Amino acid sequence: MRLHFGINDLKDFDLMSFLPIVLPVILVGFTLALIALIDLYRNKKRRKNVLMWTLLIILGNTLGPILYLVIGRKDSERV
Repeated sequence: MRLHFGINDLKDFDLMSFLPIVLPVILVGFTLALIALIDLYRNKKRRKNVLMWTLLIILGNTLGPILYLVIGRKDSERV
């Protein structure tokens, strides 16, 4: 059993074979971020901590928009 892989093993790595798996994940993350940002700025006056949510949505990959859509949208109902 081989436990260590060297740089020469990366030459055989085919990046295009992983593209059908990675591309949908990237598209879902981008779409979620876009939806969250549109919702955030449409309701900017009713939302608290707009800058914090913007940074979390942009920097949080897929988790940031999900957190905003689940937790951040509840801010406006309380105000």
